[in-house]
Amino acid sequence: MSTPFSGPAFTLTDDLGATTDVLVVGVFSGSDGAAITLDAGVPEAARGPVADALALVGATGKAGETVRVPTPAGSGLGAATVLGTGLGAAPAESALVPAETVRRAAGVAARALEGTAAAATTLSSLDLGATVEGAHLGAYRFAEFRTTSAPKKAPLAALALLATPGSEALAAEARGTVEQARLTAAAVSLARDFVNTPPNVLSPGEFADRARRLGTEAGLEVEVFDEEYLAGNGYGGIVGVGQGSSRPPRLVRLRHVSGVDGAKHVALVGKGITFDTGGISIKPAAGMENMTSDMGGAAAVIATVILAAQLGLPVDVTATVPMAENMPSDTAQRPGDVITHYPGAGNGGVTVEVINTDAEGRLILADAIVRACEDDPDYLIDTATLTGAQMVALGTRTPGVMGTDAFRDRVAELSQSIGENGWPMPFPEELRADLGSRVADLANVSPHRWGGMLTAGVYLQEFVADGVQWAHIDVAGPAFNTGGPFGYTPKGGTGVPVRTMLAVLRDIAQRG
Repeated sequence: MSTPFSGPAFTLTDDLGATTDVLVVGVFSGSDGAAITLDAGVPEAARGPVADALALVGATGKAGETVRVPTPAGSGLGAATVLGTGLGAAPAESALVPAETVRRAAGVAARALEGTAAAATTLSSLDLGATVEGAHLGAYRFAEFRTTSAPKKAPLAALALLATPGSEALAAEARGTVEQARLTAAAVSLARDFVNTPPNVLSPGEFADRARRLGTEAGLEVEVFDEEYLAGNGYGGIVGVGQGSSRPPRLVRLRHVSGVDGAKHVALVGKGITFDTGGISIKPAAGMENMTSDMGGAAAVIATVILAAQLGLPVDVTATVPMAENMPSDTAQRPGDVITHYPGAGNGGVTVEVINTDAEGRLILADAIVRACEDDPDYLIDTATLTGAQMVALGTRTPGVMGTDAFRDRVAELSQSIGENGWPMPFPEELRADLGSRVADLANVSPHRWGGMLTAGVYLQEFVADGVQWAHIDVAGPAFNTGGPFGYTPKGGTGVPVRTMLAVLRDIAQRG
């Protein structure tokens, strides 16, 4: 396992006259052809000369744009050059710039500053935490397996953040904001690392070992269950999916105990298919390499529970993470097989006719959900790269959120507030009948392709214990970016929905 990406070194400064390589400033686009304007952190004496220099080379302030110019003489700035990063249209007077706008601008700037040893930025005057998150995530790089084709330029090494706290108490608060934002971005980067690790390396056993090591380092309670335990205790979904691979399945349990009396208990479950061929119902060859991302839900859940411990969140969190590799072989489960899900407390012991072995994620998740509900949690969140139908319905950047109505809406609202943009989706009552089976309690797919994302959620709903507030987040597209980088999001693993789950945990800790 390589050293996790550490991101730039962040410091706080109130001196833009100090020597540095680059000063990053936010640029707003003018309305009706008006001149560009700069963010409020740029000193008054430098605003006009810097804006003029940027405009001279074509800066428009459009979101996603970066323009770099020599620092104007006499500006009083200590940087050799200025990098303008677009923020889009200027907000109305006295209105705040959205945190996501700052986060994306910082990410674009950090990516543009590859090879830069030291930079400073005024974006932090708009939103300190968002600047740290965006810069760290924009600078992210996964280079563990690169040798001769390694990038010639190193990621941005250090970033000074403009802050004028005015008192030691406010300075301490600013340092705390930076550290929490850094830890959050590091957790997202950890999830990205897991997703980007190739499947010949990240087998279920290796994935479990890494989760054990990282969880132990973070002070979590850790349990890892092997294939013999799973078979002996009736985990029919996990065993059935994993039986076609020479690399057997695992179930990992990670627990953060807050020590707070009366703390709410949140269960997290993540799909950990380390590679998905589709099994006997094999996928087309084109694009199958992207199925290295089919453990994106598990990656996010592991990163989130570790982050909860690092931040000392006053909420108890238990992650239940099933891991398997879905392969075709003479030992693989067949279409038409009947499995029995984990017969734990609640809705376990359900028999399922496996119509399509490529609908395997719901099989391992159902076992894990039943096990998670045995702990009697107040809330349960599961997340998975579950259905191609998610991308058909919502595109590649918008997670679908399903579950119990109130909690579903709460999770979606929080996801939108932090920029991961989850969208609430319904469970039409007629979909349940489509999961009927000729020989078992359930079939794992419906006989048609309509509402596939919702039908998968309806399947999982069968295994959630009564009284548990539940949300299911389908991140089939959002967890893995097959296109070019944008904002603070690189190509490959994105780390979605770590920040959504963190926002929910914080909200539960604050409001119950």
